Amino acid sequence: MKRNRRRLLPALPVLPGWGTIRGRVAIVLAVPTCLLLVVTGLGVADRASGWSAARETASRVELVLKAQGLVRELQRERGLTNGLLGGAAEYRDDVEAQRVRTDTARTGFELLLGEDGPEVDTGGDLRDALGPVSAVAAVRRQVDGRTAQRSPTLAAYTKAIDGLIGASAAEPARGDRALADGMGALQALSRATEAIALERGFLNGVFAARRFKKDEFLDFTEVRADRQAFLRQYAELATPAQQSALDAAFATGDARRATGYEKQAEAGADGRRLAVDPGSWWTSMTALVDRLHDVQRQIGAEVRARADRIGDGATGQLGGFIGLGVLILAVATALAVLSARSITRPLVALADEADLVARAGLPAAVARIQKAEAGDELAVESSRRVPDSAREFTRLASALHNVEHTAIGLATEQAVLRRNSSESLASLGRRNQALLARQLGLITALESQEIDPDALGDLFELDHLATRMRRNAESLLVLAGEELPPRTWSGLVKAAEVVQSAIAEVEQYQRVAVVDVQEGRIRGRAVAELSHLLAELIENALIFSPPSRPVEIYGWRDGGEYCLAVVDRGSGMSAEELARSNARLAGRESFLVAPTRYLGHYVVGTLAARLGAQVELRPTQGGQGGACGVTAYVALPTALVDVPQTQSATAG
Repeated sequence: MKRNRRRLLPALPVLPGWGTIRGRVAIVLAVPTCLLLVVTGLGVADRASGWSAARETASRVELVLKAQGLVRELQRERGLTNGLLGGAAEYRDDVEAQRVRTDTARTGFELLLGEDGPEVDTGGDLRDALGPVSAVAAVRRQVDGRTAQRSPTLAAYTKAIDGLIGASAAEPARGDRALADGMGALQALSRATEAIALERGFLNGVFAARRFKKDEFLDFTEVRADRQAFLRQYAELATPAQQSALDAAFATGDARRATGYEKQAEAGADGRRLAVDPGSWWTSMTALVDRLHDVQRQIGAEVRARADRIGDGATGQLGGFIGLGVLILAVATALAVLSARSITRPLVALADEADLVARAGLPAAVARIQKAEAGDELAVESSRRVPDSAREFTRLASALHNVEHTAIGLATEQAVLRRNSSESLASLGRRNQALLARQLGLITALESQEIDPDALGDLFELDHLATRMRRNAESLLVLAGEELPPRTWSGLVKAAEVVQSAIAEVEQYQRVAVVDVQEGRIRGRAVAELSHLLAELIENALIFSPPSRPVEIYGWRDGGEYCLAVVDRGSGMSAEELARSNARLAGRESFLVAPTRYLGHYVVGTLAARLGAQVELRPTQGGQGGACGVTAYVALPTALVDVPQTQSATAG
């Protein structure tokens, strides 16, 4: 029944060309090729969108700056008109001249809008904003007929100005964050400038009238609040250079004088008489507003330049993506042809043979060689045979056979080399240990007999040097994988004593400062190896820090663990160097593949592994005088530490 069921199963459809190697290779390569082409097409679409957005932004910035020119003239006319309505009759001629400049700016803006407007003003917002500007003509007639009131007139001009500014920001920049921030900063500065210009015109009328009337002081405070809000928004979006330009505008003498006039206006909240000359106020504030408009033009030029650069870059990338698509097609076609010509029918059998050698044969042979003891036979016979088949398959099988034998031979040589190196290091270390033990005993005897202070000092230095030599000999034993000679302490040893023992084994021990080592006790079986580990870290810190700077030692409790830190203020290490060093300290890299100047790291890493401790290098925090340095942190496990339950005061 099962056989019949299998026969009844419908046959799977065969893809066209699947029956030949050429067809199969073509089908296999077609899928990633199509995916790459899709990705390339997405890149083309993205770059085309970026190019279009950059071109649109550049054109829009030109219109925005032209609109700001019209806004500037309207702001001037509003301020002069408000001063005239406030009682400053001397502004009559200035108002007439300013109206001419406003009309000229409006005509220029309408011409530019007619040329470039259809491309960037698709919604007609800028054209609609000209409606309130046209309504200013009726306000002018009321002013000339002396029937206009100050507040409605100010509101009419402000409505026209707000409409232009709002239409300029109807469509923010797309595609690039810096470009969008530049457009946002330009818009925020336009709003802030309008608030300052409105304050100029508003107080021009107040100073001309010599006091605030009714709710005018409340309107003044609202304008000031809007000004501060837009300046904060600008600070969030502007670059440091753009912020500096704005700060420079507010640091001028005219700006400071205007601030002084503002403070006098603030004192008139109760309706008292204000003794501020409207002309002086107008001159100072106009200079400030003009500088702000200069900053707007500077930002606009920067945004336009960036948009042009983005457009040029997008054009180049667009061509690159198109070329990449053509290249992908060409390479895919070439690969299909070459692969179809080079693959033969026994490919599956050869792949299985290679996979078997890689996964089982070589790893097993290498593992056996590495675990072999001295005197064992290291030769490994291969069970592979060269099959009698097609010439291509026979050659590839022979090559696989040769690779296997070569790999086994290299593994054998490496095993012998490591064994000889390890035994040589261990033998040399033990010989040095024996000689140094005798030398230290002799020096100790001489010290006990010497009474001359100078000679005794020399003996102490010799004793210190011999101690350092003993540490170097012990390092050889550590690298060779040997245990250190028995130098254990019974019971518990204070952490401060372990630190002092480590300091005694370095050359420039005078530069080491034990700053703060909290109370803690180390188990005697770990003292020798911990002292050696700390000595290596301290000596490394002394070597790579200036002679004028001390190396500091800290120790503290962290729950059931005890931590030590060796801090130097030297030149420091890059992030990549720290990562490599920490890999060596963690035992993730063999000392046979690194330069000899890093042997100390491997000694520390080996000792830390024996102790079960963690050692990590980090940049020194809080460097002074430009110093950076490196801090080595050592965390001892609870099995090696006996921390008292009662928390004692920190020393020093």
